[in-house]
Amino acid sequence: MIRSHVIGCGAYLPKAVLTNHDLAKRVDTSDDWIVARTGIRERRVAGPGEKTSDLAFEAAHAALAGAGLAADDLDLVVCATTTPDETFPSVATKIQMRLGMTRGAAFDVQAVCSGFIYGLAVADNFIRCGQARTVLLIGAECMTRLLDWNDRTTCVLFGDGAGAVVLKAAKGSGGNEDRGVLNTKLFSDGRLHDMLYVDGGPSSTQTTGHLRMHGKEVFRHAVTNIAASIVASLDHAGLRVADIDWFVPHQANQRILDGTSKKLGIPHEKVVSTVALHGNTSAASVPLALATAVGDGRIKRGDLVLLEAMGGGITWGAALLRW
Repeated sequence: MIRSHVIGCGAYLPKAVLTNHDLAKRVDTSDDWIVARTGIRERRVAGPGEKTSDLAFEAAHAALAGAGLAADDLDLVVCATTTPDETFPSVATKIQMRLGMTRGAAFDVQAVCSGFIYGLAVADNFIRCGQARTVLLIGAECMTRLLDWNDRTTCVLFGDGAGAVVLKAAKGSGGNEDRGVLNTKLFSDGRLHDMLYVDGGPSSTQTTGHLRMHGKEVFRHAVTNIAASIVASLDHAGLRVADIDWFVPHQANQRILDGTSKKLGIPHEKVVSTVALHGNTSAASVPLALATAVGDGRIKRGDLVLLEAMGGGITWGAALLRW
């Protein structure tokens, strides 16, 4: 069967750092309060005039360089984002243009924090069914543009950034020892809209709106739903939690990471956590964390890597791949 191998990773973070101490000068909060509840110490903020497509382009360029490919080697560009430069066209088509890619197709996927997992499912299925051989998948966000800076419960959580991977078709045996994406599991429940949403949009308020969240409900659903999606992914592959070499979760909140890993029995030393330095970068968080662990040598050829995320919608999902 055809498998989707990850052959390149890239990441980009804006230069501006916003620390908890900086935030304490703007809202009624403190470094101790934020760290105790979220594990976050700082986050990056896109500069004036810096757009989601700018972050995405830098991550994409790095991923292509890591893969040793040129833009016209690509068949498809998929960008997971909830903060596009414009209502339309897609960020992906902007990346296609800036890379100089003159063939194939490009489009965005919108599943908020689950966007990269959803995008990975899309890219993998394009490759499995033979519609593409090489896909550039990006997760990129300027989440700080959606924040209400008077709401200390949300403005402390989010940051800006981008991560990307290049996926390429390769033959596999069909067993769980194959390299590449073994499976993806996607879920959503639209009834939970009010837990996490933005109170604006083109057809409702004709404004961008601000992010609104019921934190306790999000936490409760996150640990339960994420754990269930991980079990579904492992069961499908005929594998156990003990087989996982690295757990790369959505970087929402250190308490959610700890709660999920504890519920599943994943040892702390197998969890890749970048939330302290990046905050929650929504669809960018999984590829940013992945690029970090690949870059520092933790993730090696043959390792079994588990990815997961949950975001507004409510959407959630997991993906299992062998590096």
